[in-house]
This record gives sequence, structure tokens and C-alpha cells, in this order.
Amino acid sequence: MAEINPHINFNGNAEEAFTFYKSVFGGEFTKIIRFKDLPASPEFPIPASEADKLMYIALPIGKNILMANDIPEFMGRVNENENRSKISIGAESKEEANKLFNGLSMGGQVEMPLEENPDGTYFAMFRDKFGIEWMIKFDPNDKG
Repeated sequence: MAEINPHINFNGNAEEAFTFYKSVFGGEFTKIIRFKDLPASPEFPIPASEADKLMYIALPIGKNILMANDIPEFMGRVNENENRSKISIGAESKEEANKLFNGLSMGGQVEMPLEENPDGTYFAMFRDKFGIEWMIKFDPNDKG
């Protein structure tokens, strides 16, 4: 079976965002590569002001990996108000859904609060304080 591992672009605050995500999900970063860690290249010039920004960061979450990078300024900015793809989380319990929703939505904008739906699922949709869109769902009838 194929794996789905979301990768997010940030405008220079990937490390701040991932430190926040780590505080919600737990775990440890498996890899951090800064632009200054790469060999200098005329095709990919990185100014000193961006040397400490992240070229790559990875945080395992369950069997998946959440990945990200900062976009160097010369490549343009990510539109943080656009409708980027949502990251969907299947929680293993109502308690886990509550913990993740309360942590990730803090300082963000809730589009649909975490609540029981007519189909028996417990679901929420929101944008976190970094502009990333999330969906959290717990389905008590999902046995695997």
C-alpha cells in the first residue's frame, strides 16, 4: 500500500511551525537540513540572511511523516491565504481527536468545530496559526 506523507512549504517559519507541531504530536525530528548545510551553487544561491532557514525537516507522526521546508525569497512567497491542501488526521479515539484539535487549532481559525456528526463520526476542520489547513476525524465504527 502506498504511503501519503504531506510536505508543506513555509515563508521562513518552518522551524517555528514544526516546533509547534512537535509540541502537539510529540516525537522527535528525524532530519533537519538547513540551507547552509548544502554545498554552495551558482544555480541555487542562498543569501546569508537565509542560511539558517530549513531546506528540509521531518516529523514522524504514527506511521507517516510530516515534512516541510522554507521557500527561499528569490523563489517567491507562498500565498498563506490560498486554499492549500488539507492534512487529514484519523484519530484513534475521541480523546486523541480532542487533544489534537485543541493543540493544533490554538491561535488558528476554526472552520468547523470538533463535534459529532449525523454519520457517527467526530470531525473538525480548521486552519492553524501558520495557515495550514487540517481535518481531524474519529470514526468509532472504523475498526482498522
